[in-house]
Amino acid sequence: MINKTIAIAGLGWLGQPLAYRLASLGYTIKGSVTTIEKATLLQQNGFEAYPLEISEKGIEGEIKALLKNVHCLAIMIPPGLRKNTGADYVLKMVHLLEAIKQASVSKIILVSSTSVYDDSQGNVTEKDEPKPETISGKQLRQVEELFFNSEELETTIVRFGGLIGGSRQPAKYLAGRKDLADGNAPVNLIHRDDCISILVEILKQDAFGKVFNAVNPKHPTKADYYIQKTKDLGLEPPTFAEGDSDEIFKQVDSENLKSILNYTFKTSI
Repeated sequence: MINKTIAIAGLGWLGQPLAYRLASLGYTIKGSVTTIEKATLLQQNGFEAYPLEISEKGIEGEIKALLKNVHCLAIMIPPGLRKNTGADYVLKMVHLLEAIKQASVSKIILVSSTSVYDDSQGNVTEKDEPKPETISGKQLRQVEELFFNSEELETTIVRFGGLIGGSRQPAKYLAGRKDLADGNAPVNLIHRDDCISILVEILKQDAFGKVFNAVNPKHPTKADYYIQKTKDLGLEPPTFAEGDSDEIFKQVDSENLKSILNYTFKTSI
């Protein structure tokens, strides 16, 4: 009997529904959360949940218990780089990597983001080397390389596009706004249901040592998409400023989802 114990570092908006899906498929799930209250709630629902705080200084909490006898660790710790807190995501992940090596976990799913690609790169697939220009993109890319190049680990990197689903629909925040930029840019989005299904397939098919761009293959322009979405929600549509016709925008696609996992997207954006 192969060990089907999966640890999820970060039982949040994506990690929690993933935990429920995997549990329904017969996997044993452990996970980390940021507070004792959240851990208690999940324990009441039958999950092994541990409060864990990873900072630049190190790891506080029961990291050894989380990683004990684990077949695979899925890392879903948001970098928190958008808030410009000056956080050093790379240093945090160095501490986590050390703990993983000590616990002898060998298989990792690292949740990353399409922000490792720069807008100037235009159309990209997994074959294109990311060339990030932003601080957050550079930190994410460094963390990808840290894990992917570690000889003790078999890491699969999953670069999710903009996440939608549940309460997350970015159109709500754009409703009624005027003269928004980049109306001609294609959207690079993915629904949470597809995120979960892709992660499940990676585990089922033992697809480690790979890189997946996880983005819905449909790319309407931001203007078309958000004007329509706000109308669907009964909100005032935003307006977009005229853009230059020669602007370059990023469009992220995947070759590996089809060729390696034979994955077909199930949920419309």
